[in-house]
Amino acid sequence: MNSSRRQTVYKIREWINLRIYDSKSTVIRLMRYVSVPLSIAAVISLLIRHGFALSEEHLGWVDGLLKGTIGFYILKYLVEFFYSFSPLQYLKDSKWEGLLMLYMSVNILSINVFGIEIMSTLGSYWGLGQLDAFFMVFVQAYFLLFVALEIGKASRLLPHIKMSPPALLVTSFVLLMVIGAGLLWMPEMTRSGSGLSFKEALFTSVSAVSVTGLNIIDVASILSFKGKFVVMILIQLGGLNFIAFASIFAMLANPALGTRYKSLLQANYSSDSLEGSVDLIREIFRFSFFFELAAAILLFFSWGSFPFQTMGDRIFYSVFHAISAFNNAGFSLFTEGLAHPALATNVPLVLIIGVTIILGGLGFATIHDLFSTQALVARRRNPWIHLHVNTKIALYAALILIPAGALLYGILELNSTLVDLTTGERILAAFFQSVTTRTAGFNTIDFGAVALPTLLILIVFMFIGGSSGSTAGGIKTSTFALVFVNALATIRGRKRVEMFRYTIPVELLNLAMSAFLFSASSILLGIFLLTITDGHLGLARLAFEEVSAFCTVGLSTGITAELSTSGQTILMLSMLVGRVGTVTLAFALTSRKKESHDYTYPKANVQVG
Repeated sequence: MNSSRRQTVYKIREWINLRIYDSKSTVIRLMRYVSVPLSIAAVISLLIRHGFALSEEHLGWVDGLLKGTIGFYILKYLVEFFYSFSPLQYLKDSKWEGLLMLYMSVNILSINVFGIEIMSTLGSYWGLGQLDAFFMVFVQAYFLLFVALEIGKASRLLPHIKMSPPALLVTSFVLLMVIGAGLLWMPEMTRSGSGLSFKEALFTSVSAVSVTGLNIIDVASILSFKGKFVVMILIQLGGLNFIAFASIFAMLANPALGTRYKSLLQANYSSDSLEGSVDLIREIFRFSFFFELAAAILLFFSWGSFPFQTMGDRIFYSVFHAISAFNNAGFSLFTEGLAHPALATNVPLVLIIGVTIILGGLGFATIHDLFSTQALVARRRNPWIHLHVNTKIALYAALILIPAGALLYGILELNSTLVDLTTGERILAAFFQSVTTRTAGFNTIDFGAVALPTLLILIVFMFIGGSSGSTAGGIKTSTFALVFVNALATIRGRKRVEMFRYTIPVELLNLAMSAFLFSASSILLGIFLLTITDGHLGLARLAFEEVSAFCTVGLSTGITAELSTSGQTILMLSMLVGRVGTVTLAFALTSRKKESHDYTYPKANVQVG
């Protein structure tokens, strides 16, 4: 009986498909062409609504456009469902879009029948007054990306762009910084409604996208909830690189990604292979959102008796600091940072943020190697499969540098910034400063009071930075390790450089040395320029500020806002170069030439030392 019913359904569907086949391509194409300008107009209208103070009449126009857009997309989804040759398969392939359309339909029904807007009601119940507004931002952004991918622009346009993957990577960061500055420039992003100056908006955007944390404004007191939300999104996009976000949508729309797209992901995340880069990008999002969510939940219960005004504030502060910590951004919603008296000695809070920073600084490839089900199963079934060399370097670096940094900081600051703390509080402060110094930029003490010898030690740790393929800055621990073992092998007279029973190729050693020299040269150039523009602030503090900016750490002795416009511009350029990497930038700005093997010059004997 079931079989006969199924055959009847198939015959009916086949009869319908034959009748609608001739009009299918025309109708679907028309719907897609209309959706693109409508989505762009809706997103712009939504940004204007939340970025500027509008009259009731203008708000009515904006709301009408948004409601019309939602209605159009519900209709578009139903039309595509109707024209699909296999409706059930279409529902499976577009399950997320289907759930979104279902919510929209139920919400419209709820408003018209019961007079209740679901998301607004939930927001009021949870104390999140802006929940419905920012859900709409997500909806419109999703629509825009979905339509762009449908017409093939996101996945097919890339191969036609005459840019190398490193150049496209640099361009993506610059574009995101400019967009972020435009958003933060809008008046409603500040509590006063007067808006930031363009310099303030640009600096804040560059700092957020480069996951640095340096500021020339007090984010906590000047930015409104909307402004802080934009900063949080910029941190997330900058930390994971919004090209990676685009690639996720591209893979959903077209699983057979081209080699050029995979090369871009490989360049961004230091993947060993092109195919591995696609698998890694999936794991990156799973682990990133898992760790951020776990950190946010733990932070929610770790604020202690801190006086939040509403439950919504407590939730938002937890989510914001979890994202900022995992992406090693160093942005805080407290004027004093984590040095706030109610937070600096809060052991659970400091440890949660510290561990989240460490996980974000290990590198996505390392996290994949350590925690992915595929890697764990492979090692369990095949005992001879060991951790990758990158993973071992990242773990050994963390196990060596964190205790060493804590010990040095504790000794040097014993009679300075740690003098009024108990023994337990000193250990906690020294540990946290060692963790955050290499990349994150959070602070539980006043860095303006740190002694000069300590600043010099911290500069070294900032320069080393976190692990490769992570959101951390610096030259990366793998680069430092390769330079160190290469120098050690040279001193010992060895012709091969070996690590963990592997021979390191000469090409990697040259690349590591290039990154080391380019980074050191860029930092020295930045310090030199800062001494010209703001020499009155002192060499030590300028050097600390430049290293912090270039290595995307975000720690400051308090002089960022005191710098001249020229000095702040130098820091912005340093943050950009530090985020994309000097070697990547060099590859982006130069053309690669194939080496000719038709001839070789005679070897030269050059004196060294």
